[in-house]
Amino acid sequence: MTLDSIALDTVSRLFRGFGDTSRLAILEALRYAPRSVGEVVEATGLSQPNTSNHLGCLFDCGLVTREQRGRRVFYALSDHRVAELLDMARGILTEVAGGVESCERYADEASS
Repeated sequence: MTLDSIALDTVSRLFRGFGDTSRLAILEALRYAPRSVGEVVEATGLSQPNTSNHLGCLFDCGLVTREQRGRRVFYALSDHRVAELLDMARGILTEVAGGVESCERYADEASS
């Protein structure tokens, strides 16, 4: 494996954190302030078990941090650049959303 392929594998893993609609909703919910699991559930409409599972994934991958405050745990984005990346994605989509939405190759990948 070359250095470039190792770097590409790591970048691919980073984007996996953004590659799920539930995780994206959670990241969006955390973009302006830390929130407890219950607050993330309320903001996203996801179930509590689903939210907790995805928060665990995002924490393990280093995209969010967590802090115990009394009996509750609060989650926050680990780096302001996570929000910036979300903003950049929205900016790119203003130009290419139609192509992304209609891409049959992406649909094929999702079903495999």
